[in-house]
Amino acid sequence: MSIFTIASQHIRFAVKLACAIVLALFVGFHFQLETPRWAVLTAAIVAAGPAFAAGGEPWSGAIRYRGMLRIIGTFIGCIAGLIIIIAMIRAPLLMLMVCCLWAGFCTWVSSLVRVENSYAWGLAGYTALIIVITIQAEPLLTPQFAVERCSEIVIGIVCAIVADLLFSPRSIKREIDRELDSLLVAQYQLMQLCIRHGESEEVDKAWGALVRRTTALEGMRSNLQIESSRWGRANRRLKVINTLSLTLITQACETYLIQNTRPELITDTFRELFAEPVESVQDIHKQMKRMRRVIAWTGERDTPVTIYSWVGAATRYLLLRRGVVGNTKISATEEEVLQAEAIVKPPSAERHHAMVNFWRTALSCMLGTLFWLWTGWTSGSGAMVMIAVVTSLAMRLPNPKMVAVDFIYGTLAALPLGALYFLVIIPSTQQSMLLLCISLAVLAFFIGIEVQKRRLGSLGALASTINIIVLDNPMTFHFSQFLDSALGQIVGCALALLVILLVRDNSQARTGRVLLNQFVSAAVSAMTTNMARRKENHLPALYQQLFLLLNKFPGDLPKFRLALTLIIAHQRLRDAPVPVNSDLSAFHRQLRRTADAVIAASSDSKRRYYFSRLLEELDIYQQKLQAWDAPPQVTEPVSRLVGIMHKYQHALTSSS
Repeated sequence: MSIFTIASQHIRFAVKLACAIVLALFVGFHFQLETPRWAVLTAAIVAAGPAFAAGGEPWSGAIRYRGMLRIIGTFIGCIAGLIIIIAMIRAPLLMLMVCCLWAGFCTWVSSLVRVENSYAWGLAGYTALIIVITIQAEPLLTPQFAVERCSEIVIGIVCAIVADLLFSPRSIKREIDRELDSLLVAQYQLMQLCIRHGESEEVDKAWGALVRRTTALEGMRSNLQIESSRWGRANRRLKVINTLSLTLITQACETYLIQNTRPELITDTFRELFAEPVESVQDIHKQMKRMRRVIAWTGERDTPVTIYSWVGAATRYLLLRRGVVGNTKISATEEEVLQAEAIVKPPSAERHHAMVNFWRTALSCMLGTLFWLWTGWTSGSGAMVMIAVVTSLAMRLPNPKMVAVDFIYGTLAALPLGALYFLVIIPSTQQSMLLLCISLAVLAFFIGIEVQKRRLGSLGALASTINIIVLDNPMTFHFSQFLDSALGQIVGCALALLVILLVRDNSQARTGRVLLNQFVSAAVSAMTTNMARRKENHLPALYQQLFLLLNKFPGDLPKFRLALTLIIAHQRLRDAPVPVNSDLSAFHRQLRRTADAVIAASSDSKRRYYFSRLLEELDIYQQKLQAWDAPPQVTEPVSRLVGIMHKYQHALTSSS
């Protein structure tokens, strides 16, 4: 992408942000809203948030989706706030403490749900707190305030969406089409590298990059899904392409691993076929035709199972890719591929991390409440709101500390910037709506440029500046009130950062161990004679957990190799022809119960006990397989799994 294109996109989004803010301001004053500031602030956050996350102009649908999440979160928060007030209006301190616990609960939930939906729960937490704090002087006005709050927020969201539609939103479809071709070429090159048995570091780097790119493609699919309903067919195909891409990675890596012990399995015919270089999807298409002819000639039994599976997955990938690019009607052949397997959702491995987030949010809000009541500071309520906002939105992100620092930088920058608008610009322009809109548009335009560069403090500066300048109806200019509000924001962010630093998150090692045990459990659960269970597709869930492991432990190659080996074991056991009889079926259930007990164990001693018990049961299981004359396609993968579990027993059972 050229510098000119990037610059034009930055300018276009900055104009879009300015338009959203000006539109919200105009509508707010035109309909005589009591606090148009909330509508303007909502429009700014809904429009600028996705741009800051994306590092540029957000894709089409991102602003609309974020707006819908904000509406949902606001309504949940308002309802929760009303219930808390009605139940505890006679005990104000208890009401505030319960509201702090509610904010912590919402943060806990947001840490367990999908990342893209966590925003709604974070909002629900601090919206209830804002309502409870605001109505302390006049509790009887609670319903009216809740309705006004929801109305102003909906107006701001509608203005952001209208501005997004006016300035030609950027579709992600073309990027997806390009990535589909580039990803398949990279998959073929990984298979070439694995067949010629290149250096292990090079293979690790290649498959790690492909895991990240496949995860990114799945994120693109989510964006395409919210962009427009006309991409429904492409979305179905992309969902299965995600599984096929992960299958290609798995089969390629297994091809590499089996050559460590049995290189003769890969015949010279396939080595020669994969030796030819490819540069485009057309080259791969030609190679697939040749390979299918070779497989048809040699037969499935004489073809290495990993190559046979890889060629089949690549063929299905090509079939679905063509449908995605043209968004054509789904054919009967494609429908068979799309309905082949039911995808299983992964269980969360971050429950301890979520509990840490609960206590960080709840304790910081309680600390802010006590600070407010002890000092009697008029802007202590503003500090409490900022504490709730920072902790609710920061906890789900990889680095909460940097988010809090970003807010502190933003509130510090908002002090002089807000003073300029409060003391000079707004008093000079308040008699003219046109001049007022132009002044805010200039502010939004320049901050909009910085937001897309992910400049530290830019998003916080935009929200904090709008929050402290007078955009109420009618406008009043009391400098002491402005200063208190600005200082309240800074103190609130500082207290939130203090709690984040004091309440240490020691869940990383535990999360890593839970993830590894979930890989073991998935491999054990693949040993089943239940056909419905065998048809369940665990691969996207396993790779989602692997991607989390990559983010939690960057550069820890032994962990990645162990996880990938367990994923390969799961895939091989899933396809293994296990003898069907009641004895083995009953033992499969026992193995799954023991594997689940390993994950659920609350201490290292219990975990080691259940893990040792699982190893003993697997030894018995191997004896049962021999007694029932199970073929090598079953006994060999089970033996390899037991060997892996013995070798890495300490890593799988210890939290340290």
